[in-house]
Amino acid sequence: MGRALMVQGTASHVGKSVLVAGLCRLFRQDGIRVAPFKAQNMALNSYATADGGEIGRAQAVQAEAARVSPSVAMNPILLKPEGEARSQVVVSGKVLGAMDAAEYHSRKEELWPVVEASLRSLLDEYDLVVIEGAGSPVEVNLKDADIVNMRVARAVSAPVLLVADIDRGGVFAALVGTMDLLEPAERDLVKGFIVNKFRGDPALFASGVAFIEGRLSRPVLGVVPWIDNLGVAEEDSLGVPSPEFRAPNSRLRGAGWDAPLHLDSESGTQDPELEVVVIRLPHMANFDDFDPLRQRPGVCVRFVDRPEDFGEPDLVIIPGTKTTRSDLEFMRERGLDLKVVDHARRHGCTLGICGGYQMLGRRIEDPDGVEGAVGSAEGLGLLPAVTRFAGTKSTVQVHGSVACEQGPLAGATGSPVTAYEIHMGRTLAEGPALFALADPDGGSRPEGASSADGLIVGTYLHGIFSNMGLREAVLGWLASRKGVRLPPLAQAPDPFDRLADALRHSLDVDRLRQIAFG
Repeated sequence: MGRALMVQGTASHVGKSVLVAGLCRLFRQDGIRVAPFKAQNMALNSYATADGGEIGRAQAVQAEAARVSPSVAMNPILLKPEGEARSQVVVSGKVLGAMDAAEYHSRKEELWPVVEASLRSLLDEYDLVVIEGAGSPVEVNLKDADIVNMRVARAVSAPVLLVADIDRGGVFAALVGTMDLLEPAERDLVKGFIVNKFRGDPALFASGVAFIEGRLSRPVLGVVPWIDNLGVAEEDSLGVPSPEFRAPNSRLRGAGWDAPLHLDSESGTQDPELEVVVIRLPHMANFDDFDPLRQRPGVCVRFVDRPEDFGEPDLVIIPGTKTTRSDLEFMRERGLDLKVVDHARRHGCTLGICGGYQMLGRRIEDPDGVEGAVGSAEGLGLLPAVTRFAGTKSTVQVHGSVACEQGPLAGATGSPVTAYEIHMGRTLAEGPALFALADPDGGSRPEGASSADGLIVGTYLHGIFSNMGLREAVLGWLASRKGVRLPPLAQAPDPFDRLADALRHSLDVDRLRQIAFG
């Protein structure tokens, strides 16, 4: 049976998901068969496994870092928020139902065997399972029904690494307060601390390390630096730039500096040639679809939720969403629908992905109340398509080729595409399709819809911009239309190797290995 190592945090967004990915790659580089695990993930970013299950996108990314295939055992419970205090509950890759917080809380005990069985199945298969906690392990109002933090660690006697985020400040209070609120048996499982997202010279934090180790009687295993433009997908919307985001301007917390740190734009260039606007929906899902654009030199991606921030982009994208009708109403309340329609009618390029694709059509029908109240909503009317929701969710990996022969996709016609679908409902569209996808029987099926000129397109496929041929064809077409030239595409280092290298240089790897394997 394999060993387990758990990464918990003093709060949400301290970097647990990224650190788990980095540890998975670090151990894999050392020849250890390693897999990730998170008992319960609340996220709108999800992924379809090869067998048609649905898990959190973060665990799929961590599996990629470990160089193993993602499986539903790596994330047995996925919560996808649908509104205030209500979520769709996905168990072992399949939808169990929609529940409010109280109902889900009352059913956690019956879900615990699923969590434990999934974890033990991974321990039987791998040398090491790196477990990710959720939020903080000392939310006292939730501890009685914990199935994701210390209960998981206790179940398999996993040593725990406690992570704090110094970039947000308060790192000493976070660590000391968390340790103080843990029960004695839980505190005994904590074997060391990691200070994450440090900007500046870590030598200037030596007194901080001494304080933590002296106060809490456990080692600081390392001070992990802030890593710009890492290229690893964020787990939740806290990692999405705010609507007014242009360039980071963060202070060097804990490093003795007061002057702001001025960095390049998120695309890595001072003056991007192309601008992409993504509508920032309240329940935006799979926003990591746009990471390949954000990381491309010469491209600036802005997430916008106000009409006054819309500008004059080269490409407008309506992303996926867990609540299509509700988020469409949000767009109308804000006047963003008028901006999108005006952009399209002025021959601007517009892309809808998943829920965004549904919004671009003429009508969205929900006769069974899949998304809430029974009824229908008028779409933006930019594509000749009608969507009808159904209770069965499609979660499937796909491959095929680009079929569109007009507009920005024309240069990619025939190019191979791999992607995945996660949606409830079916869209019937007229006109040319975007993709020809392979069927299990050896044939092909059309997917997506396009306007006659190819400037307005919609698709259910997530991950399309990870296909370099498609991405570069679209960006090249947009650049040519604008009369600009994009910087050359440099060979980017593997982000997981880069992350593992940073961890190897900042953590005490020998002590880490001793904690993991005894």
